[in-house]
Amino acid sequence: MAAGLGSRFGGVKQLARVGPNDEAILDFAIKDGLSAGFDEIILIVRHEILDDVKDQIEAQHPGLNIVYVCQDDLGPPRAKPWGTLHAVLSAADAVTKPFAVINADDYYGPQTFQLAASELENCEEGMSSIVAFEMANIVPPEGAVTRAVCAVEDGYLSAIVETDGCERQADGTFMADGQVVPGDTPVSMNFWTFHQSVMADFQAAWESFYAENAEAEKAEALLPTVVGDLVNAGRLKVHVVQSPEQWYGITNPDDFEMVKAALAHR
Repeated sequence: MAAGLGSRFGGVKQLARVGPNDEAILDFAIKDGLSAGFDEIILIVRHEILDDVKDQIEAQHPGLNIVYVCQDDLGPPRAKPWGTLHAVLSAADAVTKPFAVINADDYYGPQTFQLAASELENCEEGMSSIVAFEMANIVPPEGAVTRAVCAVEDGYLSAIVETDGCERQADGTFMADGQVVPGDTPVSMNFWTFHQSVMADFQAAWESFYAENAEAEKAEALLPTVVGDLVNAGRLKVHVVQSPEQWYGITNPDDFEMVKAALAHR
């Protein structure tokens, strides 16, 4: 998913060149996905950045066949994209088999893609998975962030909760919403696998959301929220696997140099 506006970053963060050879984060995702066995790549963008994304892909992956989908083609028209659920639905016609969903501006690491590829080998209707990250690997060295913390029962997702105040303490412990939590607490960074049949449930969820938010200029239909609703309704079972990788992402301008330094030797 690469159609976000990058408002807090102040530019097209999907194309921020953080790698030693001018790679964007999405270029590392493509390389790691292909190495893990993924055989098709769908990039969800918006018309405004389509040509720039194509230029970046051709420079980094010459000759690679990419399917481009413009989220704004799905509509209805709005300045701000309708959210991650809407983004996935915009690619529904291009998805014909079990698939993974990721953010274009998150660095997940090679092992994360390998875990996802393994999950997809046995993906069936009504089944899904999330490759979660450890709290210790997704909070910044300083400051607090909001993260989607996963509740897990017997290896499966029971709830996913947007949690404020996720941070690393000076003594090496971790906090979330004012409570001390283990460093290996599973956190969603929006890396999912699904069976293609889930699109019907996604469509129904989008229609319900739009009926309530048609006039809301900033409301977003978020994929984690819908997954949680489907889990609660018994329509989806989500296996939780945990990546050992260090996550990196770009949200604010200050993140750029940190991510660039971290990926200098990739």
